[in-house]
Amino acid sequence: MNKSSRDFPYRHKESIVSAISAGVFFVVVGAIFVTTPDLFDKIIAFFRDLDIVRVPNTEILLPAPVSPGDHPVLYSAVAQFGFIWSLYQLVILALRFAIGSPLNKKAETLSNVVFWFGTSYLIRTFLGESISATTWFAFWSAVIILVGVSLLARAAIFAVARALQ
Repeated sequence: MNKSSRDFPYRHKESIVSAISAGVFFVVVGAIFVTTPDLFDKIIAFFRDLDIVRVPNTEILLPAPVSPGDHPVLYSAVAQFGFIWSLYQLVILALRFAIGSPLNKKAETLSNVVFWFGTSYLIRTFLGESISATTWFAFWSAVIILVGVSLLARAAIFAVARALQ
C-alpha cells in the first residue's frame, strides 16, 4: 500500500472539516444579516465615514471613522459573529481531537478560539455608543495584543505536546 492511499482517510476527514467550516461560516454570516436590520446599509455608512485621522497625541495618520460612535449596530454584529465563530471553533477543536487531526491543526484551531472570542470581548468592551478616536485606536492596539496572545496559545500547544513526548 503506498503512502497516498494510507493518507486518504486523514485528507478526507480534514476536507470534511473544511467543508463544514465553510458552510457554517456562510450560515452564521447570513443569520447575522437576517437578524440585524439594515446591516448592509450600516456597513456602507461605516466605510463612508472612514477618513485618514491623526492618532491622538502623535503625528501618525491612520484610517478611522470620523464619528466612531455612530456605528454601534455594526460593532454589535461583528462582536456577535466573533462570539458565535469562537464557539464553533471550540466544537471544531473537540472534533479535531476526536478524529486525530495533526497537532498543527489543533494548535491553529485553539488560536482561532482565542482570537475570535477575544475580538468579540474587545468589541463589546471598547466599541460602545460613546467612543472617541482615542478609544478607536486603543481598540486596535488591544487587537494587536490579542493577535500576539493567540500566537502564544498556538505556541503553548506545541510546547506542551513536545514536553509530553
